[in-house]
Amino acid sequence: MKALAQVSTATLTSVLLKFGIRTPFMRRVRPLVRGTRLVGKAYTLRYIPMREDLDGDALEGRFDNLTNAQRVGIEHIGHGDVLVIDAREEINAGTIGNILVTRMKVRGGAGIVTDGSFRDAEGIAAVGLPAYSAGTHAATNVTLHHPVDIQRPIACGGVSVFPGDAIVGDDDGVIVIPRHLASEVGQRAIEQERRERFILNLVRDGASIIGTYPPDASTLAAFEASRSKNT
Repeated sequence: MKALAQVSTATLTSVLLKFGIRTPFMRRVRPLVRGTRLVGKAYTLRYIPMREDLDGDALEGRFDNLTNAQRVGIEHIGHGDVLVIDAREEINAGTIGNILVTRMKVRGGAGIVTDGSFRDAEGIAAVGLPAYSAGTHAATNVTLHHPVDIQRPIACGGVSVFPGDAIVGDDDGVIVIPRHLASEVGQRAIEQERRERFILNLVRDGASIIGTYPPDASTLAAFEASRSKNT
């Protein structure tokens, strides 16, 4: 996870493409507070549409914290976990509010991602956890959502998310990395960004992109020489 914290989601998409993974980036999911970084492992929660015969108590503000999947999940979030909520990309009600996000932070959670909306957005921002959503909405989650399970494969922002997958977020949005690839992808991304910083400096100094971006053998040799010089 340490390597993933040092690179952009843009770089990670390029690296994942080399592994044949073309759609790791969640659509329409953006940071609640720009300038935050998110890195952690997925802890998944899935919502289906609410149904009045199942959610009557919740609609009146009564929740069973021992059986409600959302509440159970919050009480089991661990250090470094990112709560990833499948809200079916439905943004016309909140998915979670600031009190539950505060509980997550106390338990060591690393952040929260939903392809739905946040409720109490200002309060969630004040908690200080990296938080990403597709929107904000004042209505409580039970007006549209029913939590059904935790720690199962879900979809979020059009991307498959399995429990334990690496979740990385920056100002561009959120990317999902299969957990078995996370370590290698992180190291390759660090190397790619080192090479691209070298290329960027050449272009700033007037170099043509021809032979530079992408780099030809000569440019790659110059890059390796610069690395040796700086070690």
